[in-house]
Amino acid sequence: MDWKIEFSRNVFKDAKKLKSANLDSNLKSLLEILKQNPYEPPYEKLSGNLQGYFSRRINIKHRLVYAINEETKTIRVVSVWSHYE
Repeated sequence: MDWKIEFSRNVFKDAKKLKSANLDSNLKSLLEILKQNPYEPPYEKLSGNLQGYFSRRINIKHRLVYAINEETKTIRVVSVWSHYE
């Protein structure tokens, strides 16, 4: 069964920046992996103020940050741009 993916508002703005950086294909392939299995390595469990979230590299600078809801089989993507900005 595929997981459902939801996006926060910032993701739509960030996705435009990714597209202009020619990284949208990287993002699409990561979203496909998440739909199949959000626990498929490699991913990182985040800590600090992002505890409970997971992260995957889009490239060296940018990351896809998401939370997993097991009960509803939903993944909430909260960021697809650098978390250093």
